[in-house]
Amino acid sequence: MSAPNIPPPFPVALALPVDLAVALAAAAVTSIQRSVKKVHHARRPRRGATLKPGVQTPLWNELAAAVQVRLTRYGEKAKLARILGMPRQRVHEMLRARHHMPDAERTLQLLVWLQARSTGHDLG
Repeated sequence: MSAPNIPPPFPVALALPVDLAVALAAAAVTSIQRSVKKVHHARRPRRGATLKPGVQTPLWNELAAAVQVRLTRYGEKAKLARILGMPRQRVHEMLRARHHMPDAERTLQLLVWLQARSTGHDLG
């Protein structure tokens, strides 16, 4: 014969009012549902979606920081924009505000520009 399933008695210090226990359980369920949604969306990239600058793009973050350090004199960002063939404001959005990322060709141009600047050449 098996013993009847009798729940162990809770110590008095752990006894919770029913309203509080229900509220905590509901909050836990909501929190788990939100975290599952975030993980689900993070693992499922949209087809054809462009990467956005952020934590997921550490290489771009390092490149943008290295280029930003080399833009020291007035007008250098405008020269770089002319080299890249894009408006100066877009260069600001890429390097400083980090709202956009360049395409592959412009990324390679940035690498060449950075290499030239580190050797002392001015491509502008």
